[in-house]
Amino acid sequence: MSVFRRGVRLGIDVGRARIGVSRCDPDGLLAVPVETVPRNDDSIARLTQLATEYEPIEIVVGLPINMRGEDTESTTDARAFAETLAEATSRPVRLVDERLSTVSAHQALRASGRTQRGSRGIVDQVAAVVLLQHAVDTEKSTGTPTGTLVTLDEETPR
Repeated sequence: MSVFRRGVRLGIDVGRARIGVSRCDPDGLLAVPVETVPRNDDSIARLTQLATEYEPIEIVVGLPINMRGEDTESTTDARAFAETLAEATSRPVRLVDERLSTVSAHQALRASGRTQRGSRGIVDQVAAVVLLQHAVDTEKSTGTPTGTLVTLDEETPR
């Protein structure tokens, strides 16, 4: 019998220009879009506000590994962003492989009749939904949280 940790989670799809945010219900039945946050100096503050509002048991951040399973410049960026987010929100943050979340998001939006140009504002949210739903479904089927927990260096000055 798998054990699922009950509680709301936030899903974060970190991009260079935008950050998609999603959330799921406490039972992990359905991940839904929340908003697209512009990637700028205020991003962490906005995500901290959302964490305060939704009170997630954890935040799931997509880790963009290439198809060969190797790190890229975007992987390094996502790791650093996740660490900053964990420190700012004081919530557990997990990095989860998101190799196909953006591709799946574009496919879902095309299937619903949206053009790529008309989807720019929402594709990041949909990618965050795909990422979070995958993480929740994996935990439900295995009984183990997916991804890697971000640990903060205790010697980092705060």
